[in-house]
Amino acid sequence: MYATTGLPTFARDIITLIARIGLGAIFIAHGWQKFNEWTIAGTSDSFAQMGVPMADIAAPVATFVELIGGALLILGALTPIVGFLLAANVIGALIIVHLTPTPFVDQGGWELVASLAAGALLIAAAGPGRLSVDRLLFAGKAGKGRKRSSASRAVAADA
Repeated sequence: MYATTGLPTFARDIITLIARIGLGAIFIAHGWQKFNEWTIAGTSDSFAQMGVPMADIAAPVATFVELIGGALLILGALTPIVGFLLAANVIGALIIVHLTPTPFVDQGGWELVASLAAGALLIAAAGPGRLSVDRLLFAGKAGKGRKRSSASRAVAADA
């Protein structure tokens, strides 16, 4: 599932876990800020001032995608879907709010949202690693599929 990196599989799993925890914590922090500090209504008002379309819908969606998606990312649960949703969320923020000539976040730039999108997409594409809920839930199913596939190839080769 992973490209050859020269690192042992367990090291890749630990590195992927650390990346999931880091990214997930950032997403949770941003979602919690929208939910608790600013409130959904305040976030909606802020979104409307920034020109976010359908701010009354976008605010709770962004809040809960970040909160719940961040937690699921840390757990490595439903990783392809969660990674894509988190990336789509921050790519929307990049296009609507942060697409400025300067990359620096302290100047309203795009560096944070671009980094978060890249990390979420990378984990969605590469997978959560073996230290994940996805591995616990889907490892047997993937293994059975591979066995059937190998058996099918053997039968086809004999024919």
